[in-house]
Amino acid sequence: MRFTFLLCAAASVLGASGAALHAEPAIVDLTGEVAPPARGAPYAARSLPDRIVLTPGEDPARTMLVSYRTDMEAGEALGEVAELLPAPNFGLKAVQVRGTQVATTSENGAALYHKLAFTGLKPDTAYAYRVKGAAGFSEWHQFRTAKAEAAPFTMIFMGDTQNRILDIGSLVWRRALLQTGNPALMLHAGDLVASRDELVHDDEWGEWAASGGWALASVPQVPAPGNHEYVDDIRPDGSEGKKLGPHWPVMFHLPDNGADGVRETSFFVDYQGVRVVVLDGTSALDLGTLEAQTAWADKVLLAAPGPWKFVLFHQPIFTCARSKDTPMFKAAWKPVFEKHGVDLVLQGHDHCYGRWTSEAGSDAAREARAGGASQGPVYLVSVAGAKMYGLNDRSAWQPDRVAEDTSLFQTIEIAGERLTLKAFLNTGVLYDGFELVKGEGGRNAFAELPDDVPTVRRCEALPQGDFTASEKGVIEGRKGPDGLPCTVRALK
Repeated sequence: MRFTFLLCAAASVLGASGAALHAEPAIVDLTGEVAPPARGAPYAARSLPDRIVLTPGEDPARTMLVSYRTDMEAGEALGEVAELLPAPNFGLKAVQVRGTQVATTSENGAALYHKLAFTGLKPDTAYAYRVKGAAGFSEWHQFRTAKAEAAPFTMIFMGDTQNRILDIGSLVWRRALLQTGNPALMLHAGDLVASRDELVHDDEWGEWAASGGWALASVPQVPAPGNHEYVDDIRPDGSEGKKLGPHWPVMFHLPDNGADGVRETSFFVDYQGVRVVVLDGTSALDLGTLEAQTAWADKVLLAAPGPWKFVLFHQPIFTCARSKDTPMFKAAWKPVFEKHGVDLVLQGHDHCYGRWTSEAGSDAAREARAGGASQGPVYLVSVAGAKMYGLNDRSAWQPDRVAEDTSLFQTIEIAGERLTLKAFLNTGVLYDGFELVKGEGGRNAFAELPDDVPTVRRCEALPQGDFTASEKGVIEGRKGPDGLPCTVRALK
């Protein structure tokens, strides 16, 4: 029976003639801004596969997707998949799966990026897979498909990594993975990399892949694009615009169920009672896709099969660092989220931490709940990497909890009608948390977790005019919450 299913999985990525559906190698140029590549080319493609990234299909109970990179000698996109059994020779039951590939060039040289789809899988089942390079197969990686029905699970959410990814961002990655133990998904709110002139772009993606390591290949990743996944686009008339960076489409194999015109960067996934809807904020703001994404979000949120609904995107509706919120999203997306009873709105971009339960402020939110009001969407902004922004004036009264100069990760636990979100410092210390309990008609009751958490993390205030800003905007002369110089940058 297992063998029959695996043959179906292989056939799903073969053409009618049985030939692999891999494209002719039209070379994709991944070259980025002018910057010196890392000495010794540590992120060049080799003869064994690397940058192996597992992503969930639209229905991860039955489909998982994988992307990976090799040198140019690898030949076709080829993997093997089998049910994982305790016997070390479980691979005897493996079946080969072929997929697509694209040739690329970058400062790190030529490379092939490959994509495979494992379809026809059995729900709630352990599988192992490996992918092939010129020197042979990678190690076996394992995953478990989702259950076919709503069931408890835990996921990780992270804000921007962006800068000093391997140096600092990896601390948050690895603490989150160690502390969570067995996460079912890992969500990213965009700006995974900087895509600017600090590092060669391919080196940045190399750092990102190195930070996650083998976990990228075993924990399904759900990434939203940020503005830094986009690059400058100089048009023929000399005007400047934005276009999606060439690494995104080759680094990730994502479900093809997104909004029209934004299918590479918007999608949804259903996982054990939770529908996660990913939107592309940069495309909506800068490329005219706001209306299409709004209509699509309205449709897919309405059709969500389970009790829980999350939305993931980059630029936040309510901001903890910027002086103004995002008016386009507040006008277009916030009403859709409220209409469909979205539970969590997960965002990044601001490089600070903020959690909102009401636009009117934390006092108004508590008063409304005390009067019997149900809790609408909870909005969260977080940051995982090293780049920090200072908190804005509204941070004193509008959000329920804030932090600056602080790297964090979040865990989200689903258990029946209860959702528990915990925000941890990169040391593993609990910093914030709350519960949502779903009642009659999908109405959410909200409860803060016990208040034995650290004091609010803010940089020391300075008298008016008693600071200077460096060329990079860092406010000098302030003490951070750990007694070190504050690293936050000033935003207008």
